[in-house]
Order: sequence, then structure tokens, then C-alpha cells
Amino acid sequence: MSAQSAREYLKEKGFEDRIIVRSDSTATVETAAAAIGVTPGEIAKSLSFIVEGSPVMIIAEGTARIDNRKFKDEFHEKARMIAFEEVEEMIGHAPGGVCPFGIKSEVKIYLDESLRKYEYVYPAAGDAHSAVKLSINELESAVDFEKWIDVAKNE
Repeated sequence: MSAQSAREYLKEKGFEDRIIVRSDSTATVETAAAAIGVTPGEIAKSLSFIVEGSPVMIIAEGTARIDNRKFKDEFHEKARMIAFEEVEEMIGHAPGGVCPFGIKSEVKIYLDESLRKYEYVYPAAGDAHSAVKLSINELESAVDFEKWIDVAKNE
């Protein structure tokens, strides 16, 4: 899987025209925000965890940190991120381009409430030089997600 699978997925959902490609890196929240010209919070970061032995992705606002107590309350186990070197194999995109588009079908996706404070958010689009601009309603339409959850720290 790659940026191509993310682009094909977004095309099927009707959001291909929202993809932003930059020569500057969008691999981290900070570099993506600078390359796109938005605040770090508006970057919708994809966090990858193992829950009950299976991969789970949580999409949260760019500056959010996971609250371990909230995570345990939601998933009934301690937060355990997928190791950097295992992300591409388990999710379908390499670190720096991880996004909820065109990923492996067994990955369960959750949207974190921290995103709701923004009119538009910018998740990656499958590689370290792209993003996609989506309103919260469009994000809901574009992502096959389980539900909205609240696992980010309130800072």
C-alpha cells in the first residue's frame, strides 16, 4: 500500500480534488503545518495502537497526546503503540504518511473528539509530501470509522 492506494481511496470517496502535494515534507505535525500553512492542531494525526492483538488507528488533532486513563477506560487495556518498524506492515502506510485512507481492511479507525474544534483538518494522504483538506463532516464521510471517542488529554 502507498500514496497510490490512499489517492485511489480518496477518488472513490469523491475527495481526490482535496489532496495537497508539497515539495516540503509533511511527515510530522510540525513540518506538515508549515508546508500547508495551518496550525499544528489542524493536522489530523494518525496514531497506531494494538488493541486486543489487532491494529487500531486513532485520528486526533495534531497537538493531542493520548490520555492513558481515558484510553484504558475506552479500550479496557493499556495504550500500546505499534512499533515504528511494524507500522507499514500492520497499517499499510509507512510512518510519515500514515493516514486512514487506503489502509488494510482489518484496521479499526476511531476519530477523537479533539478534532471537533476545527472547521477543517488535514490528514496525510499516504506519503510524506501530501495531505488532504477535509471538513469534519467530510472526514466522517471519507473514513470508514467505528465511532467518535475521547482519549486525548485535555490541555
